[in-house]
Amino acid sequence: MTGYGVPAPSALDGLDVPALHRWLVGHREALLGDLVGYAGRETPSDDPALLAAGLRYVQNWVTERLGEPDSRTLHASPDHGDVLVLEYAGTGAGLLTLLAHYDTVWPAGTLAEWPVRVDDDIVTGPGVFDMKAGLVQAVWAVLALRRAGLPLPRLRLLLNGDEEVGSPFSRPLIERACADAAAVLVFEASADGAVKTARKGVGLFEVHVRGVESHAGLDPAAGASAIDEIARVVSVLHAATDHDEGTTVNVGLLHGGTRSNVVAGSAHAGIDVRVRSAAAQARIDELLQGLTPRDRRVGIDVRGGWNRPVMERGPANVAVYELARSAAAQLGVDLAETAVGGASDGNFAAALGRPVLDGLGAVGGGAHARHEHVSIAGMLERAAVAAGVITAFAEGHPPAGRRGQAGARATRAASPFPSEAAR
Repeated sequence: MTGYGVPAPSALDGLDVPALHRWLVGHREALLGDLVGYAGRETPSDDPALLAAGLRYVQNWVTERLGEPDSRTLHASPDHGDVLVLEYAGTGAGLLTLLAHYDTVWPAGTLAEWPVRVDDDIVTGPGVFDMKAGLVQAVWAVLALRRAGLPLPRLRLLLNGDEEVGSPFSRPLIERACADAAAVLVFEASADGAVKTARKGVGLFEVHVRGVESHAGLDPAAGASAIDEIARVVSVLHAATDHDEGTTVNVGLLHGGTRSNVVAGSAHAGIDVRVRSAAAQARIDELLQGLTPRDRRVGIDVRGGWNRPVMERGPANVAVYELARSAAAQLGVDLAETAVGGASDGNFAAALGRPVLDGLGAVGGGAHARHEHVSIAGMLERAAVAAGVITAFAEGHPPAGRRGQAGARATRAASPFPSEAAR
């Protein structure tokens, strides 16, 4: 056990990850059918009716695969997709929280023009990569462990319906579900096959400037231009970008004034900020709070805040990554890690100090794009890796057959699975 409550890679010494993978490969068609069925349900973030129908489908499917949960809590949202939390008792003492979102960026009707298709190893369709394949992999990882008779920690599966719009309703529920977990596994898609040990924090801000209107030709000195002031603000904000630090400040929206012959009385800027560290976040906060107008007749009002905190690459996240890397190594895979600019619900868990491993989901590409796709072979591989990580957290219940290195070799030589007839 590491100093962060995460099992050391040696916890997998007696586990036969290739056997888990072989069983999953043997059930390829069933796993694929689950993905195609799930992806065939549209769940756009802005359509409450479709989200509700999609969540009912997912709940029924998870229950069909894993059985009735020991507890089931539905949190109804008035404006977004509901949040469902399912808990399954384990054979060990640990607790893992698994995060997955069921909403997608694709609007209703997308499936009619872009249906889910399977072409050899590749599945395409709206939402397959971000992130419906990830949930399918998580469920099948648990199934593989059960079939092998391997220990499981207590599992808390949270299904979120508003991740793609920033998790405004689900954030406190996610934080509550992660607060007491030994670790949090996020089944968002991988980044070119790499899992994610760090994500940038995201700030969404607005700067509103109030000027004084006047006639631009008859009495220009009587006015105080909000556009002149916000132009200076934009310059200051963009100058705060520091690529070496990993900080970007982007003014993506700019509006102001009413007519060309009127000194502008108002202006507005929409700002996206990405930071890699808490120190950078503090620097941007100080900058925004210190914005002052050159003309005293002008007022500046900064609104908004940090949509997601920073997920830094700390020792706890690295410890979970090393566990996953050890599981992948048994499959001959050198599992890479990466840091990305996009955020996920894993950011919330990391801010609580929980060990987090993100990007355990699909291998593929095209998030939010018309070439969104996943690899079926990649799904099978990552489900086996996830299974290895999950069983390692079943405290006090090491995998059967662990007897040091000699026992580990013996365990790998003989599959832990029942006969194929028991499928």
